[in-house]
Amino acid sequence: MPPLRTALLQSSGHPGAVAANLDALEAAAARAAAAGAGLLVCPELFLTGYAIGDAVPRLAEPADGPAAEAVAAIALRHALAVVYGYPERAGERIFNAAQLIGPDGARLANYRKTHLFGCFEHEWFTPGEQAVVQAELAGVRIGLMICYDVEFPENVRAHALAGTDLLLVPTAQMHPFQFVAESVVPVRAFENQMYVAYVNRTGTEGEFEFVGLSCLAAPDGATRVRAGRGAELLVGDVDPVLLSASRAANPYLRDRRPGLYGSLV
Repeated sequence: MPPLRTALLQSSGHPGAVAANLDALEAAAARAAAAGAGLLVCPELFLTGYAIGDAVPRLAEPADGPAAEAVAAIALRHALAVVYGYPERAGERIFNAAQLIGPDGARLANYRKTHLFGCFEHEWFTPGEQAVVQAELAGVRIGLMICYDVEFPENVRAHALAGTDLLLVPTAQMHPFQFVAESVVPVRAFENQMYVAYVNRTGTEGEFEFVGLSCLAAPDGATRVRAGRGAELLVGDVDPVLLSASRAANPYLRDRRPGLYGSLV
């Protein structure tokens, strides 16, 4: 099975301007496709911006709303899958969500952030209740998660036990927590034997200073690609052959003793 070339869009786009962010996504998709990517991953709440305050209710859309249709058209035009973060409206509730659109424009998976971070998120969003959301893409089992979720080892281990090969983590990681991007994410990839694509915002929005440092971490603990602090489009390969060899050599999941872990829940 050939590698799945994955593009990571490190950008804060245009906070508060959905149309401008769709234009930025179109441009990034063209660049990613030209680089041979089959998947493009955007940051947390890329569609609207993160620090948009009381604009959240106005900009929130259903998972099958107009913005989803626009992203589907972009994916279809460039023949690549797209993951984007957005505020999802479901009745009276709003979720911090990430959606995976296939290269044919089909909606493959929608994930609602389960662990909300800070006063801003708790004010505007309802936490999701489904920890493991997956889809198949080019023979790779994709899992979705958002930012703070990856900092809970139980969350990522649940994905490992469900067979996730590539965990996609749209992110809004801010100062002074850059050690998560630098250290925690590669460890999560190693201890759970999966690839992790951690895709951050950059620059300053309101009170938040985003640190960039997006990365694609591999199951052998190595960071295949790493961004700096500015806007950037990274491209790295998710290699099923390396993943299979790493899983055969690493005994973590085989050596687990679940009977000892009851106190964790």
